[in-house]
Amino acid sequence: MRKLTFVGGIHPYDGKELSRDKPIRDVLPGNELVYPLSQHIGAPAQPVVAKGDRVLAGQKIAAGGGFVSAPIHASVSGIVKAVEPRRVATGDMVMSIVVANDGQYEEMVQAVPASYEDLSREQIIEIIGEAGIVGMGGAGFPTYVKLSPQKPEKIEYCIANCAECEPYLTSDYRRMLEEPEKLVEGLKIYLKLFKNAQGILAVEDNKPECIELLKKLTAGEPKIGVKALKTKYPQGGERQLIYAVTGRKINSTMLPADVGCVVNNVDTLTAVCRAVTEGKPLTERIVTVTGDAVADPRNFRVRIGTSYEDVLEAARGFRWKPEKVICGGPMMGFSMFDLSVPVTKTSTALLALTQDEVSMMEPGPCINCGRCVEVCPGRVIPSRLADYAEHHDEEAFLENYGMECCECGCCSYVCPAKRPLTQEIKSMRKMQLAKRKKN
Repeated sequence: MRKLTFVGGIHPYDGKELSRDKPIRDVLPGNELVYPLSQHIGAPAQPVVAKGDRVLAGQKIAAGGGFVSAPIHASVSGIVKAVEPRRVATGDMVMSIVVANDGQYEEMVQAVPASYEDLSREQIIEIIGEAGIVGMGGAGFPTYVKLSPQKPEKIEYCIANCAECEPYLTSDYRRMLEEPEKLVEGLKIYLKLFKNAQGILAVEDNKPECIELLKKLTAGEPKIGVKALKTKYPQGGERQLIYAVTGRKINSTMLPADVGCVVNNVDTLTAVCRAVTEGKPLTERIVTVTGDAVADPRNFRVRIGTSYEDVLEAARGFRWKPEKVICGGPMMGFSMFDLSVPVTKTSTALLALTQDEVSMMEPGPCINCGRCVEVCPGRVIPSRLADYAEHHDEEAFLENYGMECCECGCCSYVCPAKRPLTQEIKSMRKMQLAKRKKN
């Protein structure tokens, strides 16, 4: 099978051996769960419960706040303690619903939908929207919106992003090994929505067991194929994945639907399967807890709203004191200063490292080696863009395609001068995006 890829990219140490061979384990949350109302791109959800109300697991506690929004469901039974601002992993204070866990885990009876083969396109999308499903690879875009392009008949590819190229993360790998049927069923549901599309399970070739397993499961499915991708970061980036699989290109002003594609990751497709076939809303996700500072690195099935402290405790805490704790992976994640914050729909990993190698590096002047250009998947000149960002030259930044940066971190990784290229570019991009939103 030919290995598909893109131009650029890097091969960092992946650290996946720490957690990939251990089965997923369930985590029971602590006494208090916190549900931020902004767990997705778009308008915050709006509370439909108040202090003192008793809620059940699976009950809707916040409704979508607009078209681009998503409802939130309780993951435990208990009493609503408060609706107030709470700290989240990014450090921001976000309005949240706080529920005192009663330890009974009493579930709300959910109506099981009819077979999706008997449902209309609109009915399936409504079920997915009501289930509160968002992109669980980190972006958090409401899934029902992604499944509602203006011209669904133009969609030619439904791509399951099974690459999991971010170092250390193995949650998708374990999900593919332990629940591959749900992943395939989720993709079949997508194909029901897009009649002219082919389904593709795109897997990096460092997961041969998953490739073989998925090929066996789809052997009798003429509209679904498995494609092996070259193991390279950021192979799982949306633009890079689409190009590798279809040869089609998109830029920062386009959506995958503009080139006839719909892309979702493993956890999202599994959640879609559970919603449409079992009537289950999104109340849990798989989180990788790993790093050389963690006593028992592995993947955990975590209820949304659970504190990172509780998840770390399930991994038997720290083996050694970490110098760096990251929410997500080492390339695109961000540092955490407090673990008493909740797991959300977009939480992918907790990474604890004994050495903070980045802080030990002293940035120097650019030596014009061109390495950042060689590895950039966006085909821009990161060193130049970082200079423009540092000097607040917005006009030059935009003229040199600064918005095409996908913030993957490849340039910072290879820079021999140890310049924080990605960080500089990311700051300027945020400013420009904020201006666009304001206008």
